[in-house]
Amino acid sequence: MAVGLEEAFGAAGEFGGGQRRLTAFLVLLQVYVACQSMLIVLVGAVPEYHIDQEGIPASRAELAEHIRFADNFTSIVTEWYLIEQEAYKVSLASSLFFAGLLIGNITFGPLSDKLGRKPVYISGLFFDVVFGYVTALAPNYDVFAVSRFFVGIVNGGMALVSFVLTQEYVGKSFWSFTGSLTNLTFAVGIAVYALLGYCVREWRYLALVSNTPGVFFLLLSFMLPESPRWLYSQGKMAEAEDVLQYIALGNGKERLNLKLKPSTGTLRKDESAPGILSLVKHPVLRWRTIILMYIWYVCSFVYYGLTLNAGELRGNLYLNVALSGLVEVPAFPLCMFFIEKSCVFDSHPLFPKAGQSGNPKLLKVPCDLQFDYLCDDTSVSLRSGRRKTMTCFLIFAGSACIFTMFLPTNAGLLFSPTWLALCGKMMVSAAFNIVYIYTSELYPTVLRNAGLGVCSMSCRFGGILAPFVPSMKSLSPSVPFVVFGISGLSAGFLTLLLPETLNKPIAENIEDLQSPKYQVLKNEEAE
Repeated sequence: MAVGLEEAFGAAGEFGGGQRRLTAFLVLLQVYVACQSMLIVLVGAVPEYHIDQEGIPASRAELAEHIRFADNFTSIVTEWYLIEQEAYKVSLASSLFFAGLLIGNITFGPLSDKLGRKPVYISGLFFDVVFGYVTALAPNYDVFAVSRFFVGIVNGGMALVSFVLTQEYVGKSFWSFTGSLTNLTFAVGIAVYALLGYCVREWRYLALVSNTPGVFFLLLSFMLPESPRWLYSQGKMAEAEDVLQYIALGNGKERLNLKLKPSTGTLRKDESAPGILSLVKHPVLRWRTIILMYIWYVCSFVYYGLTLNAGELRGNLYLNVALSGLVEVPAFPLCMFFIEKSCVFDSHPLFPKAGQSGNPKLLKVPCDLQFDYLCDDTSVSLRSGRRKTMTCFLIFAGSACIFTMFLPTNAGLLFSPTWLALCGKMMVSAAFNIVYIYTSELYPTVLRNAGLGVCSMSCRFGGILAPFVPSMKSLSPSVPFVVFGISGLSAGFLTLLLPETLNKPIAENIEDLQSPKYQVLKNEEAE
């Protein structure tokens, strides 16, 4: 008998040994992605320097004779003397990287929806490695800056597709776990990069060492299977069944007698695949996309603004960069606890028993949380879900940044603006973690990469602007944090306009959005 995709995953295994190995490989890739993303933090670090003459020398050759750098590391600043009037070039190189990410997110998402996840992912990783070596061997600043732009294009696109693959290799119930694990590893990757920078003080060698792991990931990536969900959404049932058989065997199960039933929105040969315009044409997807684009923009703006600012904090450069990554680690268990939170309440007059059916029932209670009965009819389960959890994290992140303006700089270590900024970084990291998972669940499979790509595109505008925000310290030391804080608060409240996806079915096609079971929340609000 033919079965649906979710039933097939149930038979093959939702998160068995084979899927764990595939997920572990793609999750570890985030260490490489983090090193490329954060490269400019150490490669573009500005050491203390002294010019032993009055005024700024007119030529670079004269400047080289009179400037003395104090620290024991090199960077593009020390090699090309990017100080004073030339200092803006460091931020420009960082912004070019994020501009590249924007283009990569626009192009790689729709391409992987049309051509498949695996070929687009491998192509992106190949060019990421190539341009990474161009960065390390750049003979001048212009080549360096252009190479960072192209690294941004392929790094952002490749990372987006690899994230989708980690989701689509496993059952839907494990999406939040694999998504959170991916973002946790990115945070650990920042700390790993700080350790590499501490050990390798020459910036060219540091760029080479940071880029070399990409070669090993590239070679091993050819062994990855195509996404079974993408194959299913394209009507390639036989190939999807083969991948599910591969997953089942990898999970230690015997060969399955598996037959997939056609998806309701399977494309005919004379039809074209849905594209980005479908996000605008469909009213439900249109409003979701507008709100999600702003939320992604704010998450990136605050996240990268606080991360890139780590190099300007007082204290040890490498320790500050490592802490800016490690402070995100607690965000992983926090996300897992709240977005899948299940609190059990014994019978109470507020929660009358569901009856003898034994089936869960939705209760109408005087609060805006979802309550489900457990099967024993004696207790109630409460789940926070994606929407409210992300709202809280964004509001807390914004509040933490704004409160820095009320703290004096000499308030002590425990109550210093630096620690509040780190708390804001942890909160926005948690929100960033959830928004990847949440967005994946809000879009149907045929448009998931396109939706993620458009949202990531807006996210990169935040990354482009973020490097220039710390320069607003010239107005007041607290101004950058107030800008980050207001952005976080506004995004937090906008999140409440989106539907909850916890324990809701995942749409495979646009037609699924018209099905009553995908409009439960809409119907509830209408009652």
